[in-house]
Formats: sequence, C-alpha cells, structure tokens
Amino acid sequence: MRMWRWTLWLLLVALAAALGWHTLASDPGYVLVRFRGWQLESTVVALVLLVLLAWLVLGLVWRLLHWPFGAMSRRHRRISRRRFSEGLVALIEGRHGDAQRALTRAARFGPLRAPALLAEAEAAYRRGEAARALEALDEASQLAPRAARVLRARVLRRESRAEEALALLVPAAESQQLPPAGWVELVESALSAGRIDRARSALEPLRASAALSPRAYAELESRVLERAIAEAKGPAAINALWADLTRAQRQPASVVAAYAQRAAQFGAGLAAMDEIEQALARQWDPRLLAAWSDLGDAQTRPARLERALHWLDAHPNDGVLLTAIGQLQLDLGQPSTARETLERAVALEPSARAWALLGRTFQALGRPEDAAHAFRNALRLRDNEDALPLPGVGGMNTRPIAVERRDDLGLPRLPDD
Repeated sequence: MRMWRWTLWLLLVALAAALGWHTLASDPGYVLVRFRGWQLESTVVALVLLVLLAWLVLGLVWRLLHWPFGAMSRRHRRISRRRFSEGLVALIEGRHGDAQRALTRAARFGPLRAPALLAEAEAAYRRGEAARALEALDEASQLAPRAARVLRARVLRRESRAEEALALLVPAAESQQLPPAGWVELVESALSAGRIDRARSALEPLRASAALSPRAYAELESRVLERAIAEAKGPAAINALWADLTRAQRQPASVVAAYAQRAAQFGAGLAAMDEIEQALARQWDPRLLAAWSDLGDAQTRPARLERALHWLDAHPNDGVLLTAIGQLQLDLGQPSTARETLERAVALEPSARAWALLGRTFQALGRPEDAAHAFRNALRLRDNEDALPLPGVGGMNTRPIAVERRDDLGLPRLPDD
C-alpha cells in the first residue's frame, strides 16, 4: 500500500513539472529591474534561479562567519557535559569536594543548570555544608521548583527541622502539586515531626504515585502504622484504629505485634493473643512469638504452653518458638524441662532473650555459675559479640529435626519447596 502511495505522488509531481515546463517554454516571462542607473533584464525562470543562487551563497557566507562562534559554543557545551558527568561520578564515589567544584562549573551551561545545582546541593549537604546546600537550592528553585522543594525538605528533615520540612510540603500536597518523591518525603517528615495523622493521610497518594516498590511501600506503611498504634491513647482509641485499618494493613507481622502489645497494655490481652494466633495461622512468622509469649496472665499459661507445643510439631527447629516454650515452662515451675528446651534454642538460634531465660533457669536449679555464664552470654549478644559455650554441659541436642511436608495432592516436598 505504501509503495502505491509513493508511486502516485511521483506521478503527480512529474505531471506538475511537465505542465510547468510547457507553460514556461511557450512564455518564459519578462522581468525588468532598474535601480540608480542599473538595469537588469531577464526571464522569470532565470531570475528565480538567480535568487536561489544568491540565497545559497549568502547562507554559505553566514555559516562561515558563524562557525568560530558555533565552535566555541559546542566546546562549552561539551566541557559542561563532561564536568556534569564527572561531578555525578564524584558524588557517588563520595568525593564531595570534587563533585561540588565540577557541578558548580557545569551549572554555568543553561540546559544543565537545574540538575547541576540540585546535585551540587546534595554534594554540599553530604560534605556537611547544609547552608551551602540551601543556597544552591534557592538558585535551583527558579528553574526546577518542584524538585528543589523536595530536596530542600529532605535537607531540613536531616537537619532535625522536620516541622519546617512539613510546612514546606503540606501546601503543595493539598494542591496535588507534589511529585512522587515529595510524598515519600512528606511521610518521612511527618514521622520525624510526630505528626502521625498527616503521615497516614499521605500513604494513599504515595501508593498511587508508585514512587516506591511494593516491598518498600509496605515497609514504610508498617512503620507509620506501628507509630500510630504505639501512640494510641486508651482502649477505645486502639480498637477504633485497628478497625479502621484495611485487611492488607493488618497482615504485616510487625503491625500485628505492635497492636497486640499495645492492646495488652490496656487490658485486652486475650484479644491480642487471638489476633496473633490468627496471624500465625495465616503465615508463620517467628517475630510474633516473642510478643505472644509475653501476653496473658498466669491462668492462661497452661493453655498457651499446650498451644505452643502443638506449633512445635510443625516447626521443631524454630529457635524463637523454643524460647517462648522455655519461658512458659519456667513460669509454670518446670525448670528442668525449660533447661532442655532453652539449651536447644540457644544452640539452634542464639539470642540474648534465650540466654537470659536460661540464666534464670539455672538460678532455679541452683547452679549459680552456669547462671552467671548464661547472663554474660546474653550481654555479649546484646553487644553483638559471640556467645561462649557453657562449660561442663554435654549432650546438648543441636541436630535439626526433619519434618515431612506434603502438598495439596499429598506428595512429599523438600524443605526448600
């Protein structure tokens, strides 16, 4: 189809040229030009050709005269781009002084001025020159106001001036003029300023902006919800907040643990335990076990221990679960059984909590030296040091227990599957 279209156009052009030539051949026209004693006689065709030739000559002369200036402009553009590139590389490498110098020079070239000033502000702040960073952002705001606003808010927040950053971003947010990075900075600034309601209200626009990956957004949302739950005042407030959350917002283990701990503080320990157990039924997460083991009163310990031992059948190598079981056994006055459980826990997954509980167990068994050693290990782990083995303790079972797993069709599955 395209070939036929081009063929048709060529035929039309050839026909127009033939008609024009026929018209001009029969009567080429006559042109007479007189100017200050000069006289020019010619045909129309010759005059048109003469004008075209003069235009070509003038164009060539103009290019020859303009070439030196164009060469200087091209050199300036090439050098500015090289400096901008070198400045960005120096910024990533941490050579912030070199980055500032290169980006300052690159900002002299108009098309690169805005990005060079923004990058220079970041380099200045990383070098510890917050005042210089704000000066560069003042200049950049005239060319790229939205980007400069976001970067200025980031600098202010990092300088512990979150209220100023929030005041800078809120008007743009209310008028829907914030770029995607601005919503991220608005949430972070609101968290730093303790304005949890403002942070929660910015979550939905942030999600719609797709500024963060689903995983990064989920982590930031969990942080906001954890803060909101921790600052809830009274049982009515925590219950209203939890009811206001969507089903997806109740899924993260950190959010469920925060709610359970806060609800337990207001006397709703049983409801908090039920929420954790439902979360564990949906998806096993050892982070919830520590909160679960601290909930409930003395009367619920036997039932909780029975429930934990039931979970142990499916998760025999979970050190956090073993720690929770050991704590319940110790609280129920079973130090001998708790010692075996906690020794296996510290062997599989050592933690300061497990070693501290093991120290309490040795105290209950009348072994003060082993108790002191266990408490020292708890302190070493809190200081990110390796724990030392217990002297004179043999027969500690550290072998993982293999559990048969089957899929929906009843076929065996490997652990990694």
